[in-house]
Amino acid sequence: MKTFLVQDSDFKTPDVKKWKSGKHVPCVSVAIRPEGVAVRSTLDEGKTTVFFNKREWTAFIGAVKAGEFELS
Repeated sequence: MKTFLVQDSDFKTPDVKKWKSGKHVPCVSVAIRPEGVAVRSTLDEGKTTVFFNKREWTAFIGAVKAGEFELS
């Protein structure tokens, strides 16, 4: 997948403080752009970003909803 331009302000991160009493926990930030979706870990100081085109992202979300990644 070809990368595309994203800014730090493009990334959205859930408010995990509600879940963990203010402790910083591993989480992902997602930037949805016309070119596709960019994802990175909130704990990665280097801000390594993984890019998905729309087809790849749609397939991933479908697999999550179908329970393909459930832990046994």
